[in-house]
Amino acid sequence: MKKAVAYLQPYLEAEKQAGGVSVKGRIVMATVKGDVHDIGKNIVGVVLGCNNYEVIDLGVMVPAEKILKTARESGAHLIGLSGLITPSLEEMTHVAKEMEREGFTVPLLIGGATTSRTHTAVKIAPSYHQPVIHVQDASRAVGVVGTLLSADMKVRFTEENSKEQELAREKHSSRKAQPLVPFAEARIKKPVYDWSTYEPPRPSFLGTRVYSPVPLEEIVPYIDWTPFFHAWELRGIYPKIFDQEGVGPKARELFDDGQKLLACIVREKLLEARAVIGFFPSNSVQDDIEVYGDESRHLLTTFHTLRQQLAKGNQEPSYAVADFIAPRDSGRMDYLGLFGATAGLRIEPLVTKFEKENDDYNALMAKALADRLAEALAELTHKRARDEWGYGKAEKLSPNDLVRERYRGIRPAPGYPALPDHTEKTHALRPALRRKKRRHNADGKFCDVSGGLGERLLFFAS
Repeated sequence: MKKAVAYLQPYLEAEKQAGGVSVKGRIVMATVKGDVHDIGKNIVGVVLGCNNYEVIDLGVMVPAEKILKTARESGAHLIGLSGLITPSLEEMTHVAKEMEREGFTVPLLIGGATTSRTHTAVKIAPSYHQPVIHVQDASRAVGVVGTLLSADMKVRFTEENSKEQELAREKHSSRKAQPLVPFAEARIKKPVYDWSTYEPPRPSFLGTRVYSPVPLEEIVPYIDWTPFFHAWELRGIYPKIFDQEGVGPKARELFDDGQKLLACIVREKLLEARAVIGFFPSNSVQDDIEVYGDESRHLLTTFHTLRQQLAKGNQEPSYAVADFIAPRDSGRMDYLGLFGATAGLRIEPLVTKFEKENDDYNALMAKALADRLAEALAELTHKRARDEWGYGKAEKLSPNDLVRERYRGIRPAPGYPALPDHTEKTHALRPALRRKKRRHNADGKFCDVSGGLGERLLFFAS
């Protein structure tokens, strides 16, 4: 469709000059600050562009001030926010509050995998007293935008949306809040382990080891294909999705196209993947994890973990991630493993090439595959880390077993439920920042361990 529109563009422009065609409306779109996912947003942009709307796409990781400044300077009729990860929901609320504070009057559209009608109604809409609309998927975007820009239909549509959101808020407020126990009581309920009978395994090396590059053909077997279909709004589980009524043929066609481009990416090395693993002596102190530079306990940094405070009504402990590290007063030296991975290096020229050819389909496909490769590299890197730690060497796990987390150990990541505080990322990054994100690898060459699309910063404990 995009290629057809590009072919017709000179004729459309000529009609505009003659006064025969005008742009239906202008919308500023962005993936909010803290989020690098943009496949869904890009699909919406293509669809709107093909329906004669002017789309100003600001890309990913866009702060609120840039979104609002662009909207004001361009005279945008709408603003669209997108996000995939849970923390994006809070950032969307922040943008809505800034729109209210600065006196904006344009409608605000909300979309992305983690968004919902209920969250939009409860958290975002109360922050901005103009229409805030949740757009469920790309197929509905044109209809919603057209209605909001229609003098005849806007009033009724926004009134109905407001009533639905009010009902959603009432329903949400009627739910009983889960009771919390005082923090001191939660600490008393922390799990108790007999560390005197346990000897923490020692990794095969301490410090960091860089893998640059990681051959793409080594990563491919670890790809989990189910989220690949979700990125294209096809719901189902791989490979069962191929037999799913109404979805199967499209899923098969999409998968075959993805395989062709993936084979080309691997064969011609169009993307570059890198990873770094680090092992550090560590101990826990209450809810914190102290990370040491050596086994004499020279303190490098401290991770602060949160303890559960839900009243569970049984004997189940109130956990914190720090509980899985030997306490300092146990006398046992334990270890913390961290890793970072990216499969997105060199993605920009590949996407730009497709976009110059008006081939948005393969531009989106390249990003979807880079995302899958990044997740697969995280799986592969975690496996390598377990092997280097010793306890994973006896594993006989298939890629499906890995996806289902049937390995020993945990792999929490800052910003996700087990470690919801994003500021903890700075503790992991500070040593790298001191080295300006560059280090020597084994052969003396410099390796930049920063990444592009599809970065993954994770750490895990045995």
